[in-house]
Amino acid sequence: MDKFVIAGGTALKGEIPTNGSKNSALPALAAALLTEEPVTLHRIPKVRDIRTMQRLLVDIGSQVEVDGDTVRMLTPRITSPEAPYELVKTMRASSLVLGPLVARSGRARVSLPGGCAIGARPINLHIFGLEQLGARINQAYGYIEAEAPDGLRGATVHFDRITVTGTEDLMMAAVLAKGETVLRNAAREPEVVDLAEMLTAMGARIEGAGTSTVVIQGVERLSGTEHTIIPDRIEAGTFVVAGAITDGDLLVTDCCPEHLGALVSKLQQAGVDVTQPGPTSLRVRGRGRIRSVDMTTEEYPGFATDLQAQYMALMTQADGIAMIVETIFENRFMHAQELARMGANIRLEGRQAIVAGKRELTGAGVIASDLRASASLVLAALVAKGETVIDRVYHIDRGYEKIEAKLAQAGADIRRVE
Repeated sequence: MDKFVIAGGTALKGEIPTNGSKNSALPALAAALLTEEPVTLHRIPKVRDIRTMQRLLVDIGSQVEVDGDTVRMLTPRITSPEAPYELVKTMRASSLVLGPLVARSGRARVSLPGGCAIGARPINLHIFGLEQLGARINQAYGYIEAEAPDGLRGATVHFDRITVTGTEDLMMAAVLAKGETVLRNAAREPEVVDLAEMLTAMGARIEGAGTSTVVIQGVERLSGTEHTIIPDRIEAGTFVVAGAITDGDLLVTDCCPEHLGALVSKLQQAGVDVTQPGPTSLRVRGRGRIRSVDMTTEEYPGFATDLQAQYMALMTQADGIAMIVETIFENRFMHAQELARMGANIRLEGRQAIVAGKRELTGAGVIASDLRASASLVLAALVAKGETVIDRVYHIDRGYEKIEAKLAQAGADIRRVE
Protein backbone atom coordinates (compact mmCIF):
# COMPACT_ATOMS: atom_id res chain seq x y z
CA MET A 1 0.00 0.00 0.00
CA ASP A 2 1.55 3.29 -1.12
CA LYS A 3 2.43 6.11 1.27
CA PHE A 4 3.56 9.71 0.95
CA VAL A 5 6.69 10.85 2.76
CA ILE A 6 6.76 14.64 3.08
CA ALA A 7 9.37 16.92 4.63
CA GLY A 8 7.77 20.25 5.42
CA GLY A 9 9.04 23.79 5.49
CA THR A 10 9.42 24.71 1.82
CA ALA A 11 7.45 27.59 0.31
CA LEU A 12 5.90 26.51 -2.98
CA LYS A 13 6.93 28.56 -6.00
CA GLY A 14 6.29 28.25 -9.71
CA GLU A 15 3.34 26.90 -11.68
CA ILE A 16 0.98 23.98 -11.19
CA PRO A 17 -1.52 23.06 -13.93
CA THR A 18 -5.08 21.91 -13.26
CA ASN A 19 -6.55 18.74 -14.74
CA GLY A 20 -10.05 18.20 -16.05
CA SER A 21 -12.72 17.78 -13.40
CA LYS A 22 -13.19 14.27 -12.04
CA ASN A 23 -16.68 15.21 -10.88
CA SER A 24 -17.54 16.39 -14.39
CA ALA A 25 -15.85 13.52 -16.23
CA LEU A 26 -17.73 10.80 -14.34
CA PRO A 27 -21.26 11.86 -15.42
CA ALA A 28 -19.94 12.63 -18.92
CA LEU A 29 -18.67 9.06 -19.22
CA ALA A 30 -22.03 7.75 -18.00
CA ALA A 31 -23.85 9.97 -20.50
CA ALA A 32 -22.08 8.16 -23.35
CA LEU A 33 -24.40 5.22 -22.59
CA LEU A 34 -27.35 7.26 -23.88
CA THR A 35 -26.36 6.94 -27.54
CA GLU A 36 -25.26 4.23 -29.94
CA GLU A 37 -23.03 6.74 -31.73
CA PRO A 38 -19.38 7.57 -30.93
CA VAL A 39 -18.62 9.94 -28.05
CA THR A 40 -15.22 11.59 -27.61
CA LEU A 41 -14.27 13.28 -24.35
CA HIS A 42 -11.17 15.41 -23.85
CA ARG A 43 -9.35 16.41 -20.66
CA ILE A 44 -10.27 13.26 -18.76
CA PRO A 45 -8.08 12.98 -15.62
CA LYS A 46 -6.16 9.77 -14.99
CA VAL A 47 -7.48 9.04 -11.52
CA ARG A 48 -8.72 5.88 -9.88
CA ASP A 49 -12.45 6.68 -10.01
CA ILE A 50 -12.22 7.35 -13.75
CA ARG A 51 -10.49 4.02 -14.38
CA THR A 52 -13.20 2.27 -12.39
CA MET A 53 -15.95 3.97 -14.40
CA GLN A 54 -14.24 3.01 -17.66
CA ARG A 55 -14.08 -0.64 -16.59
CA LEU A 56 -17.76 -0.46 -15.66
CA LEU A 57 -18.68 0.93 -19.08
CA VAL A 58 -16.82 -1.92 -20.77
CA ASP A 59 -18.75 -4.44 -18.64
CA ILE A 60 -22.01 -2.75 -19.64
CA GLY A 61 -21.19 -2.99 -23.34
CA SER A 62 -19.12 0.05 -24.31
CA GLN A 63 -15.98 0.02 -26.39
CA VAL A 64 -13.56 2.36 -24.60
CA GLU A 65 -10.33 3.68 -26.07
CA VAL A 66 -7.99 5.85 -24.00
CA ASP A 67 -5.43 8.10 -25.70
CA GLY A 68 -3.71 10.41 -23.23
CA ASP A 69 -6.44 12.55 -21.68
CA THR A 70 -8.87 11.72 -24.51
CA VAL A 71 -11.42 8.92 -24.17
CA ARG A 72 -13.43 7.58 -27.11
CA MET A 73 -16.52 5.46 -26.47
CA LEU A 74 -18.95 3.52 -28.59
CA THR A 75 -21.93 1.66 -27.13
CA PRO A 76 -23.85 -0.03 -29.98
CA ARG A 77 -26.02 -1.82 -27.42
CA ILE A 78 -26.28 -2.40 -23.69
CA THR A 79 -25.14 -5.99 -23.17
CA SER A 80 -25.30 -6.06 -19.37
CA PRO A 81 -27.20 -3.24 -17.59
CA GLU A 82 -25.51 -3.92 -14.27
CA ALA A 83 -22.95 -2.23 -12.03
CA PRO A 84 -21.66 -5.07 -9.82
CA TYR A 85 -20.49 -4.52 -6.27
CA GLU A 86 -17.00 -5.93 -6.82
CA LEU A 87 -16.35 -3.31 -9.47
CA VAL A 88 -17.91 -0.21 -7.95
CA LYS A 89 -17.43 -0.79 -4.21
CA THR A 90 -14.81 1.96 -4.03
CA MET A 91 -16.70 4.53 -6.10
CA ARG A 92 -19.82 6.39 -5.00
CA ALA A 93 -20.40 7.69 -8.55
CA SER A 94 -21.64 4.26 -9.63
CA SER A 95 -25.18 5.58 -9.15
CA LEU A 96 -24.64 7.84 -12.18
CA VAL A 97 -25.22 4.93 -14.57
CA LEU A 98 -28.66 4.23 -13.10
CA GLY A 99 -30.51 6.91 -15.06
CA PRO A 100 -28.78 6.33 -18.42
CA LEU A 101 -29.28 2.55 -18.23
CA VAL A 102 -32.99 2.77 -17.45
CA ALA A 103 -33.47 5.45 -20.10
CA ARG A 104 -31.70 3.50 -22.85
CA SER A 105 -32.39 -0.16 -22.05
CA GLY A 106 -35.43 -0.02 -19.77
CA ARG A 107 -33.70 -1.70 -16.85
CA ALA A 108 -30.72 -1.41 -14.54
CA ARG A 109 -29.18 -3.25 -11.61
CA VAL A 110 -26.70 -1.10 -9.73
CA SER A 111 -24.86 -1.85 -6.51
CA LEU A 112 -25.33 0.70 -3.78
CA PRO A 113 -22.39 3.11 -4.09
CA GLY A 114 -19.17 2.94 -2.08
CA GLY A 115 -16.39 5.53 -2.05
CA CYS A 116 -15.61 7.91 0.79
CA ALA A 117 -16.86 7.01 4.25
CA ILE A 118 -18.14 10.50 5.07
CA GLY A 119 -21.73 9.90 6.00
CA ALA A 120 -24.99 9.28 4.20
CA ARG A 121 -25.16 9.99 0.50
CA PRO A 122 -28.73 10.66 -0.70
CA ILE A 123 -29.14 7.74 -3.16
CA ASN A 124 -32.79 7.72 -2.07
CA LEU A 125 -33.23 10.97 -4.02
CA HIS A 126 -32.15 9.19 -7.22
CA ILE A 127 -34.65 6.42 -6.49
CA PHE A 128 -37.48 8.84 -5.73
CA GLY A 129 -36.83 10.78 -8.92
CA LEU A 130 -36.78 7.71 -11.15
CA GLU A 131 -40.02 6.50 -9.57
CA GLN A 132 -41.58 9.85 -10.44
CA LEU A 133 -40.51 9.22 -14.05
CA GLY A 134 -42.33 5.88 -14.00
CA ALA A 135 -39.59 3.41 -13.12
CA ARG A 136 -40.34 0.47 -10.84
CA ILE A 137 -37.65 0.27 -8.16
CA ASN A 138 -36.70 -2.63 -5.93
CA GLN A 139 -33.88 -2.48 -3.41
CA ALA A 140 -32.52 -5.75 -2.07
CA TYR A 141 -29.24 -7.50 -1.30
CA GLY A 142 -27.25 -4.30 -1.66
CA TYR A 143 -28.54 -3.53 -5.16
CA ILE A 144 -30.99 -1.12 -6.71
CA GLU A 145 -33.05 -2.73 -9.47
CA ALA A 146 -34.98 -0.42 -11.76
CA GLU A 147 -37.33 -1.26 -14.61
CA ALA A 148 -39.21 0.87 -17.14
CA PRO A 149 -40.08 -1.56 -19.96
CA ASP A 150 -42.39 0.95 -21.63
CA GLY A 151 -39.92 3.82 -21.23
CA LEU A 152 -39.79 6.74 -18.83
CA ARG A 153 -42.29 9.58 -18.87
CA GLY A 154 -41.77 13.21 -17.97
CA ALA A 155 -42.76 14.47 -14.53
CA THR A 156 -42.05 17.19 -11.99
CA VAL A 157 -39.45 16.10 -9.44
CA HIS A 158 -38.83 18.21 -6.34
CA PHE A 159 -35.67 17.19 -4.51
CA ASP A 160 -36.08 17.37 -0.72
CA ARG A 161 -32.45 18.43 -0.54
CA ILE A 162 -29.97 19.57 -3.14
CA THR A 163 -28.10 16.66 -4.70
CA VAL A 164 -25.48 17.03 -7.42
CA THR A 165 -25.35 13.41 -8.58
CA GLY A 166 -29.12 13.13 -8.20
CA THR A 167 -29.64 16.14 -10.45
CA GLU A 168 -27.21 14.70 -13.00
CA ASP A 169 -28.74 11.22 -12.88
CA LEU A 170 -32.30 12.48 -13.34
CA MET A 171 -31.22 14.86 -16.09
CA MET A 172 -29.70 11.94 -18.01
CA ALA A 173 -32.79 9.81 -17.46
CA ALA A 174 -35.16 12.58 -18.53
CA VAL A 175 -33.51 13.39 -21.87
CA LEU A 176 -34.99 10.20 -23.38
CA ALA A 177 -38.28 10.26 -21.43
CA LYS A 178 -41.60 11.01 -23.09
CA GLY A 179 -42.68 14.61 -22.48
CA GLU A 180 -41.43 17.30 -20.14
CA THR A 181 -39.50 16.81 -16.92
CA VAL A 182 -39.02 19.62 -14.40
CA LEU A 183 -36.34 19.25 -11.71
CA ARG A 184 -36.92 21.61 -8.79
CA ASN A 185 -34.38 22.41 -6.07
CA ALA A 186 -31.77 21.18 -8.55
CA ALA A 187 -28.04 21.50 -7.94
CA ARG A 188 -26.40 24.53 -9.58
CA GLU A 189 -22.82 23.28 -9.64
CA PRO A 190 -20.59 23.91 -12.68
CA GLU A 191 -20.40 20.15 -13.20
CA VAL A 192 -24.18 20.04 -13.73
CA VAL A 193 -23.90 22.82 -16.31
CA ASP A 194 -21.06 20.99 -18.06
CA LEU A 195 -23.14 17.82 -18.33
CA ALA A 196 -26.12 19.79 -19.66
CA GLU A 197 -23.93 21.35 -22.34
CA MET A 198 -22.68 17.92 -23.40
CA LEU A 199 -26.21 16.47 -23.52
CA THR A 200 -27.44 19.49 -25.49
CA ALA A 201 -24.67 18.92 -28.03
CA MET A 202 -25.99 15.35 -28.34
CA GLY A 203 -29.46 16.65 -29.18
CA ALA A 204 -31.08 16.94 -25.75
CA ARG A 205 -33.38 19.85 -24.97
CA ILE A 206 -32.43 21.28 -21.58
CA GLU A 207 -33.10 24.70 -20.11
CA GLY A 208 -32.15 26.19 -16.75
CA ALA A 209 -28.97 24.23 -15.96
CA GLY A 210 -27.09 26.24 -13.36
CA THR A 211 -30.34 27.39 -11.72
CA SER A 212 -32.53 25.65 -9.17
CA THR A 213 -35.10 24.68 -11.83
CA VAL A 214 -34.07 22.55 -14.81
CA VAL A 215 -36.57 21.79 -17.57
CA ILE A 216 -35.97 18.88 -19.96
CA GLN A 217 -38.01 18.09 -23.06
CA GLY A 218 -37.55 14.43 -23.89
CA VAL A 219 -36.31 13.39 -27.33
CA GLU A 220 -36.44 10.02 -29.11
CA ARG A 221 -32.69 9.58 -29.50
CA LEU A 222 -29.35 11.26 -28.92
CA SER A 223 -26.41 11.50 -31.29
CA GLY A 224 -22.70 11.25 -30.58
CA THR A 225 -20.59 14.27 -29.68
CA GLU A 226 -17.13 15.58 -28.87
CA HIS A 227 -16.80 17.42 -25.57
CA THR A 228 -14.04 18.94 -23.42
CA ILE A 229 -14.39 18.59 -19.64
CA ILE A 230 -14.20 21.72 -17.48
CA PRO A 231 -11.22 22.27 -15.12
CA ASP A 232 -11.29 20.61 -11.71
CA ARG A 233 -12.19 23.39 -9.28
CA ILE A 234 -11.43 21.24 -6.24
CA GLU A 235 -7.94 20.34 -7.46
CA ALA A 236 -7.28 23.98 -8.35
CA GLY A 237 -8.57 25.09 -4.94
CA THR A 238 -6.34 22.57 -3.19
CA PHE A 239 -3.27 23.97 -4.94
CA VAL A 240 -4.31 27.55 -4.16
CA VAL A 241 -4.48 26.61 -0.47
CA ALA A 242 -1.09 24.87 -0.82
CA GLY A 243 0.42 28.15 -1.96
CA ALA A 244 -1.20 30.01 0.93
CA ILE A 245 -0.30 27.56 3.70
CA THR A 246 3.37 27.42 2.67
CA ASP A 247 3.60 31.23 2.36
CA GLY A 248 4.65 30.70 -1.24
CA ASP A 249 4.23 32.34 -4.63
CA LEU A 250 2.26 29.92 -6.78
CA LEU A 251 0.50 30.25 -10.13
CA VAL A 252 -2.33 27.75 -10.60
CA THR A 253 -3.02 27.46 -14.32
CA ASP A 254 -5.65 25.89 -16.61
CA CYS A 255 -8.37 26.54 -14.04
CA CYS A 256 -11.67 28.42 -14.01
CA PRO A 257 -11.37 31.24 -11.42
CA GLU A 258 -15.09 32.05 -11.42
CA HIS A 259 -15.77 28.55 -10.04
CA LEU A 260 -13.61 29.36 -6.99
CA GLY A 261 -15.17 32.63 -5.88
CA ALA A 262 -16.12 31.47 -2.38
CA LEU A 263 -12.65 30.10 -1.62
CA VAL A 264 -10.85 33.13 -3.02
CA SER A 265 -13.06 35.43 -0.95
CA LYS A 266 -12.23 33.57 2.28
CA LEU A 267 -8.52 33.57 1.52
CA GLN A 268 -8.53 37.28 0.81
CA GLN A 269 -10.38 37.89 4.09
CA ALA A 270 -7.64 35.84 5.77
CA GLY A 271 -4.99 38.16 4.34
CA VAL A 272 -3.74 35.94 1.52
CA ASP A 273 -2.88 37.73 -1.72
CA VAL A 274 -4.93 35.97 -4.43
CA THR A 275 -5.11 37.56 -7.87
CA GLN A 276 -6.27 36.55 -11.33
CA PRO A 277 -3.49 37.32 -13.82
CA GLY A 278 -5.38 35.73 -16.71
CA PRO A 279 -8.76 34.18 -17.61
CA THR A 280 -7.59 30.66 -16.67
CA SER A 281 -5.17 31.22 -13.80
CA LEU A 282 -4.93 32.26 -10.15
CA ARG A 283 -1.82 33.52 -8.40
CA VAL A 284 -1.49 33.10 -4.64
CA ARG A 285 1.21 34.85 -2.63
CA GLY A 286 1.71 34.59 1.09
CA ARG A 287 2.13 37.71 3.18
CA GLY A 288 3.73 36.03 6.17
CA ARG A 289 0.58 36.10 8.28
CA ILE A 290 -2.87 34.50 8.00
CA ARG A 291 -5.95 35.65 9.91
CA SER A 292 -8.57 33.22 11.22
CA VAL A 293 -11.83 33.47 9.27
CA ASP A 294 -15.01 31.50 10.01
CA MET A 295 -16.44 29.37 7.20
CA THR A 296 -19.65 27.45 6.52
CA THR A 297 -19.92 24.94 3.68
CA GLU A 298 -22.82 25.44 1.30
CA GLU A 299 -24.04 24.25 -2.05
CA TYR A 300 -22.58 26.09 -5.04
CA PRO A 301 -21.93 28.99 -5.34
CA GLY A 302 -21.15 28.77 -1.62
CA PHE A 303 -17.99 27.29 -0.09
CA ALA A 304 -17.52 23.74 -1.41
CA THR A 305 -17.64 20.92 1.13
CA ASP A 306 -14.85 19.27 -0.89
CA LEU A 307 -12.54 22.13 0.13
CA GLN A 308 -13.49 22.16 3.81
CA ALA A 309 -10.69 19.84 4.96
CA GLN A 310 -8.06 21.83 3.07
CA TYR A 311 -9.35 25.07 4.59
CA MET A 312 -9.16 23.53 8.06
CA ALA A 313 -5.49 22.72 7.51
CA LEU A 314 -4.91 26.35 6.53
CA MET A 315 -6.69 27.66 9.63
CA THR A 316 -4.28 25.74 11.88
CA GLN A 317 -1.69 28.28 10.68
CA ALA A 318 -3.89 31.35 11.19
CA ASP A 319 -3.82 33.87 14.03
CA GLY A 320 -6.94 33.51 16.16
CA ILE A 321 -9.83 31.06 16.31
CA ALA A 322 -11.88 29.94 13.30
CA MET A 323 -15.22 28.17 13.40
CA ILE A 324 -15.87 25.79 10.51
CA VAL A 325 -19.44 24.55 10.02
CA GLU A 326 -20.12 21.55 7.76
CA THR A 327 -23.70 21.63 6.47
CA ILE A 328 -23.52 19.23 3.50
CA PHE A 329 -22.34 15.90 4.96
CA GLU A 330 -22.25 14.60 8.50
CA ASN A 331 -19.12 12.87 9.79
CA ARG A 332 -16.83 14.91 7.56
CA PHE A 333 -14.29 15.92 10.18
CA MET A 334 -12.32 12.67 10.27
CA HIS A 335 -9.18 14.54 9.25
CA ALA A 336 -9.35 16.58 12.46
CA GLN A 337 -7.95 13.83 14.68
CA GLU A 338 -5.08 13.22 12.25
CA LEU A 339 -4.30 16.95 12.12
CA ALA A 340 -4.31 16.88 15.93
CA ARG A 341 -1.61 14.20 15.82
CA MET A 342 0.51 16.78 14.01
CA GLY A 343 -0.13 19.38 16.72
CA ALA A 344 -3.32 21.10 15.56
CA ASN A 345 -5.73 22.40 18.21
CA ILE A 346 -9.20 21.46 16.96
CA ARG A 347 -12.36 20.93 19.00
CA LEU A 348 -15.35 19.21 17.41
CA GLU A 349 -18.93 20.00 18.41
CA GLY A 350 -21.34 18.15 16.14
CA ARG A 351 -21.12 19.73 12.73
CA GLN A 352 -18.81 22.48 14.00
CA ALA A 353 -15.04 22.46 14.23
CA ILE A 354 -13.31 25.14 16.27
CA VAL A 355 -9.73 25.60 15.08
CA ALA A 356 -7.30 27.50 17.31
CA GLY A 357 -4.15 28.73 15.59
CA LYS A 358 -1.38 29.54 15.19
CA ARG A 359 0.06 26.11 15.92
CA GLU A 360 3.45 24.78 14.91
CA LEU A 361 2.71 21.48 13.24
CA THR A 362 5.22 18.65 13.49
CA GLY A 363 5.65 15.61 11.30
CA ALA A 364 3.89 12.42 12.32
CA GLY A 365 2.51 9.19 10.96
CA VAL A 366 -1.08 9.81 9.86
CA ILE A 367 -3.78 7.86 8.02
CA ALA A 368 -5.94 9.19 5.19
CA SER A 369 -9.61 8.37 5.75
CA ASP A 370 -11.16 9.77 2.55
CA LEU A 371 -10.29 11.69 -0.59
CA ARG A 372 -10.41 15.30 0.62
CA ALA A 373 -9.20 14.49 4.14
CA SER A 374 -6.06 13.04 2.61
CA ALA A 375 -5.51 16.31 0.72
CA SER A 376 -5.68 18.25 3.99
CA LEU A 377 -3.01 16.00 5.50
CA VAL A 378 -0.74 16.65 2.52
CA LEU A 379 -1.21 20.40 2.97
CA ALA A 380 -0.48 20.21 6.69
CA ALA A 381 2.62 18.11 6.03
CA LEU A 382 3.94 20.74 3.61
CA VAL A 383 4.19 23.24 6.46
CA ALA A 384 4.98 20.84 9.33
CA LYS A 385 8.40 20.68 10.98
CA GLY A 386 10.09 17.40 10.17
CA GLU A 387 8.84 14.39 8.23
CA THR A 388 5.25 13.23 7.83
CA VAL A 389 4.23 9.80 6.54
CA ILE A 390 0.70 9.58 5.13
CA ASP A 391 -0.73 6.07 4.82
CA ARG A 392 -3.58 4.89 2.57
CA VAL A 393 -2.92 7.42 -0.17
CA TYR A 394 -5.11 5.35 -2.50
CA HIS A 395 -7.82 7.69 -1.23
CA ILE A 396 -6.10 10.71 -2.76
CA ASP A 397 -5.48 8.78 -5.98
CA ARG A 398 -9.25 8.61 -6.43
CA GLY A 399 -9.39 12.31 -7.22
CA TYR A 400 -5.91 13.75 -7.81
CA GLU A 401 -3.67 12.79 -10.72
CA LYS A 402 -0.05 12.52 -9.55
CA ILE A 403 -0.45 15.17 -6.87
CA GLU A 404 3.03 14.40 -5.55
CA ALA A 405 4.63 15.17 -8.93
CA LYS A 406 2.75 18.46 -9.27
CA LEU A 407 3.72 19.61 -5.78
CA ALA A 408 7.32 18.49 -6.28
CA GLN A 409 7.66 20.62 -9.40
CA ALA A 410 6.74 23.62 -7.23
CA GLY A 411 9.46 22.75 -4.73
CA ALA A 412 7.74 20.42 -2.26
CA ASP A 413 9.83 17.64 -0.70
CA ILE A 414 7.37 14.81 -1.30
CA ARG A 415 7.78 11.28 -2.53
CA ARG A 416 5.65 8.17 -2.93
CA VAL A 417 6.89 4.94 -1.36
CA GLU A 418 5.44 1.44 -1.23
